Amino acid sequence: MAGIVLNVEKRERTGTGGARATRNSGLIPGVLYGGPRGSIPIEINAKDVTTALRSGKFLSHMVELNHQGEKQPVIPRAIQFHPVTDEVIHVDLYRVEENAEIAIDVVVHFKNHEASPGLKRGGVLNVVRHTIKLKCKANKIPEEIVVDLTGRDIGDSIHISQITLPEGSRPVIRDRDFTVATIAGRKAEVETAAAAPAEGAAAAPAEGEKKEG
Repeated sequence: MAGIVLNVEKRERTGTGGARATRNSGLIPGVLYGGPRGSIPIEINAKDVTTALRSGKFLSHMVELNHQGEKQPVIPRAIQFHPVTDEVIHVDLYRVEENAEIAIDVVVHFKNHEASPGLKRGGVLNVVRHTIKLKCKANKIPEEIVVDLTGRDIGDSIHISQITLPEGSRPVIRDRDFTVATIAGRKAEVETAAAAPAEGAAAAPAEGEKKEG
């Protein structure tokens, strides 16, 4: 549990007009899914959501839902932002049991940049996946996936099979060894290498020179 608590009430006003009225009253409309009770429209304290987002843990951790003193674990499923103001306008939450297995996106972090020969020579880390969807227990959601760049050189590709995942977790995608990141050379180096004549190739005669013979 990330220590995040969301105080909610059941939302009586539904539909577009109801959601707008909820936001006008300083609350955020949402829907609570999962479990035998089905889907329930809810309204969430806006301050709680803002605090949760600023923690950096809201989207990848189990949080606690508080409804009139009754508490239950949930995970965020979707958050909608206003296209202009970036304010949260809707939140979807999903009920979970603490020991239930869930699929969730976990952020990827890279370490030991200075120990990568490729990066030291001016190469560029090209991140293909900033998050990886893992299966894990709801009460053991990893904080992060760490990728060690030690020894990585230009031209290297880092695949999921080469990464040590947090204990008790596994990737949702199991049918292919997908790429997480690559180390590419600088564009100037690539262009120079392409323009250089092949080893042993004869240089073209300068303008005005005649071939012997």
